[in-house]
Amino acid sequence: MPSTTYVRHRRQVAVLAAGALLSAGLAACAEAAPPAVGASAPARASTAAGVVGVRDPWVKAADTGMTAAFGTLVNEADTDVTITGATTEVSAMELHEMTMKDGKMVMRAKPGGIVLRAKSSHVLQPGGDHLMLMDVRRPVRAGDELTITLTFADGRTQAFPAVVKPFTGAQESYSPGHGASPMPEMSMSPAA
Repeated sequence: MPSTTYVRHRRQVAVLAAGALLSAGLAACAEAAPPAVGASAPARASTAAGVVGVRDPWVKAADTGMTAAFGTLVNEADTDVTITGATTEVSAMELHEMTMKDGKMVMRAKPGGIVLRAKSSHVLQPGGDHLMLMDVRRPVRAGDELTITLTFADGRTQAFPAVVKPFTGAQESYSPGHGASPMPEMSMSPAA
């Protein structure tokens, strides 16, 4: 039978080990969300400094034509904010939404911009609201990082970096007739 001192020592070691594991687990929970399975770059979380927070911003890779930017916009303020425009160094941009028209899913400019209610978040995702990069002037390749600048209704602006990722989704196409382009149902996470 082990001595009382030995048992007490083993309990202390067990408590210290459990505490270390719990601390490591809590630290991992506090980090940004992990990248999607097979993602080539770690998930990003921009700072909340500025008008809104931007979580996990990314852009679909494309050699030519159009592509889109996604992520989660977070408004921690006590008042609503409205995004009225966006730009990047590789193209002009538009704010888009997906909606039903004549029984088909279509992409169109989002009337009135993107409104972020006070103390809420708004997801930009394939098959939903997104920031459209129009006629990219150069290839946007996986691993690149673009700077996107949002413009707000009150005239303020805010820039944030977005990593470029490959994404096949449901083979969506950002065609030049984007005003009422039929769009297939799309997957919602970037692929490797």
